Amino acid sequence: MIHQLTLSDVLAEHARSRPGVTAVVDGELRLTYPELDARVTRLAGALAARGVTAGERVLWLGRNDHAVLELLLASSRLGAILCPANWRQSAEELSFVLSDLAPKVVVWEESEVAAPLSGEDWILAGAGYEAFLAGGSAGSVPGGFAGDADDTAPVLALYTAAFDGRPNAALLSSAALVAHSTSLLVVRQMEPGFTFLNSGPLFHVGTMMFCLATLQIGGTNVFTPAFDPEEVCRLVDAEKVTQAFLFGQMIDAVVKANEGGKYDLTSLRFVSHSAEWDAMTSVDDSPWCRSKMGGYGQTEVAGMLTFLGLAQGAAGFAGRPSPLVQVRILAPDGDEVPTGEVGEICARGKSLFSGYFNRPELNEAKTRGGWHHTGDLGRREADGTITFIGPRLRMIKSGNENIYPAEVERVLKTHPAVADAAVIGVPDERWRQAVKAVVVLRDGATASTEEIVEHARDGLASYKKPRHVDFVTAIPKKGFTPDYDALDAAHGGGGYPGT
Repeated sequence: MIHQLTLSDVLAEHARSRPGVTAVVDGELRLTYPELDARVTRLAGALAARGVTAGERVLWLGRNDHAVLELLLASSRLGAILCPANWRQSAEELSFVLSDLAPKVVVWEESEVAAPLSGEDWILAGAGYEAFLAGGSAGSVPGGFAGDADDTAPVLALYTAAFDGRPNAALLSSAALVAHSTSLLVVRQMEPGFTFLNSGPLFHVGTMMFCLATLQIGGTNVFTPAFDPEEVCRLVDAEKVTQAFLFGQMIDAVVKANEGGKYDLTSLRFVSHSAEWDAMTSVDDSPWCRSKMGGYGQTEVAGMLTFLGLAQGAAGFAGRPSPLVQVRILAPDGDEVPTGEVGEICARGKSLFSGYFNRPELNEAKTRGGWHHTGDLGRREADGTITFIGPRLRMIKSGNENIYPAEVERVLKTHPAVADAAVIGVPDERWRQAVKAVVVLRDGATASTEEIVEHARDGLASYKKPRHVDFVTAIPKKGFTPDYDALDAAHGGGGYPGT
């Protein structure tokens, strides 16, 4: 059988064909592709010595770091799976991930949430990680060169889709990630020399997809621990960054940080945003950035399923499908709906995920009929383009974060004073939507808004907590589930994705 292309193979080829190109910049650390390849080989050897074999999981718990890319590439070399966890999670959420994923190795950045859960076998990021890596063998490891590594085996796990009250780890293979990177680098017109600033979280597919496309083209990945507008400006200037993970509020913060033009941001080729932003940067004319970035996507499709850049001026607000996928708009019975009618967006193709980790029943339901059922509603327009309508199951979009009511409701209902609760999204000038909790208290019990919010903060990542709380005597229901339309009408809900 002819060996297929894994992420490890992409790196190994760049080490030979781009020996002088800088692959990674992280603080004082600068690595060429041969240097990165040598470190990944050592890291794979160190992980193998800890019992990491094909199918085993490795967890990264920390902010952005070059180690995330190294761990992913080393996992690819071993046939293992890396999961970059959401470092903003609560202790309860992190405990669930640890129990659910059962990682063989955890590399972590010390924090108040992680410290009580840490074990003796956890590897502390920074000096601890470097010592661990240095202890690995410098020789080749299984799958390192022309081995039998399977490019269709999962290599990356990203937790997403808490639509049933608990998150699920979407598994993405090398084949899917390479396919998506290929589509993205064509639409973005990425060329050698492309430099990406990883300024968004690497547990988010929006950052990861550009990190891997940059790897695919043999460009430079620059890492910063978390978004800081002043540091973004400094790095764009110093490293001549081509693109960064930035959206509306982040862009505004960068503009404010660079008032007076202290930093040269002209290397940044980005979508037009404001007169001040456009004057500081170079407005990009690639299909990805022309008029408006994006399209429609989700973690389960490795990033983007459709691109606006493939359908300039078209009717559909989400553009046209990636050239490596098929999209169908299906009715509940599995039949394709006529053009112009709303149905569920379903897909299949090269860049789709391999299912959720340890969720056989969910996987069967999501792949019925041979199509991935996204859980989102859409419509195909007369010109063949796609319009995204909104989630089939309600979702709140706050900033760039997806928040599922069921997950927040589950935590609210554990408060001893709460008899019932429902969660809606309300319009917010800064974040587009904010979370509002509608709460029924138990007979004779009392609780303040502050107590409800603090309880949610203890059980969830902070961005998921309610900003507003309304106390009511009953939650309107449709059968056994909240009547969200009635709740929106009574409590000011609105601003949902697709509206």
